[in-house]
Amino acid sequence: MTRTDPTPRELHPAGKGRGDLVIEAPGLDEVNVVPWPLLLRHKLVRKVEASDRYPWLVLSTALFGLFTVGFTVTLLAVSIPTIAGDLDASQATLAWVITGPLLAYGIVGPTLGKAGDLFGYKKLYLIGIAGAGIFAGFTALAWSAPTLILFRVLGAGIGAATGPASMAMLNRVFEPEQRVKALGYWSFANAGGPVLGVVVGAPIVEAFGWRWIFAAQVPLCLAGFLVALALLPETERQKGVRFDLAGAGLLALSVTSLLFGLNRGAAWGWSNTVVVVSLLMCPFAMAAFIAYERRARDPLLKLDYFRDRNFAGPIAVQFFTNFAYMGGFILTPLLLADGLGYGTTKTGLLSIFRPLAFALTGPAAGYLAARVGIRGMGIGGSLLISASMVVLSGVDLDTGYAYIIFAMVLSGMGLGASSPSMAATIANTVDEADFGVAGATQQLAAQVGVVAGIQIMQTVQASREEAVGLIASYSDDYLVGAGVAALGAVCALVIRRGALNPASG
Repeated sequence: MTRTDPTPRELHPAGKGRGDLVIEAPGLDEVNVVPWPLLLRHKLVRKVEASDRYPWLVLSTALFGLFTVGFTVTLLAVSIPTIAGDLDASQATLAWVITGPLLAYGIVGPTLGKAGDLFGYKKLYLIGIAGAGIFAGFTALAWSAPTLILFRVLGAGIGAATGPASMAMLNRVFEPEQRVKALGYWSFANAGGPVLGVVVGAPIVEAFGWRWIFAAQVPLCLAGFLVALALLPETERQKGVRFDLAGAGLLALSVTSLLFGLNRGAAWGWSNTVVVVSLLMCPFAMAAFIAYERRARDPLLKLDYFRDRNFAGPIAVQFFTNFAYMGGFILTPLLLADGLGYGTTKTGLLSIFRPLAFALTGPAAGYLAARVGIRGMGIGGSLLISASMVVLSGVDLDTGYAYIIFAMVLSGMGLGASSPSMAATIANTVDEADFGVAGATQQLAAQVGVVAGIQIMQTVQASREEAVGLIASYSDDYLVGAGVAALGAVCALVIRRGALNPASG
């Protein structure tokens, strides 16, 4: 019923339960009856939302869901040999358990972000965490390698909705000058989940089997769903706006072909016909996407944002820093195991220091950004990653543990320092109605950087090994990573001072 600020009053007519609220609008014949349980819930929700602590309740709720969805990622990476033996499959086949979700996010990431902008972030988040829980259950019951890969791809694709949805909700409930702090904790959850996956998951897999991890994920997702249903804020559906299916399809084609080509290039060879065609398809599909978006009535993403250096700059920083960070993240365990002869346990313990430093730096960096500025955090974080690559290039057979740990910590601190600030800058640049797709776009840039860094740096190392030797090939590769991370610092230079608060930009 449509009405203008009616004055509610409590009535108890026949047939109505005592305590029910009957709302009348003067001049109208209709009444709305609100049962007292719903009224009580409404009052409790309004009281909670009015609290100064409500943004932090939203943050805690969103981060629990992010952690629940993401903590199995590293577990799968370290458990492929065990899973391969259980399912009687090759490790090469099961590599798609990691590759498939990467491609899935390339396909659905921006689409999910835009869907949240149009239909509501809470709805998208709930769909994401519910879908992740359902497919975690299916994964625990997987009976073959193809079914495992299928369930993981579907679960990751749907679960990816929690990322842009949670980021958009945090950007809405926190004031612009507080967003970087909230996004620091958001980064903590994203990094902390994989750390726990390695520390806790591997022993559980060894003792009980890999299926139990996914079985345990189901009730965690259910708990996260129920808490989110009660506490997360509703956002209204945008009316009169059509979803840009053609734009979403063209962008998905461009990004997925790039991710596929980068991923398969290292395995099949960069001259492989499928790899070459896939990489060539990317720029043509992107050109078609840009041409279409310029004419679209309701574009997937406003291209004008890329003309703003406070949007384009952080996007580039995310790409370059994630390129070097993840390229080094994958290479270092190989150097420790193959080059220095470290065992699995020692390699795993040393490798944890990088994401652990990232997880702990994120929240602290949010507070530091208020003092040194967004641009300073972007430059400093990029240079820390670059420095870590230079330090790692000096590793040899006589290198001690402290030297390696120092390099790992530098790298983790660098990404933990830059990521929240870059995400907050993007949020403070775009319209509130575009929080979802803007967040998904910067996550996608980071994802492409991750895949590019892993594949290209592995290729560089392999190509240099015959010429300079095993350990020296890693040294040369780390210097490539140092140069790429330094490009992130250059891109951060274009960010305007005062980006922490859009009013001051």
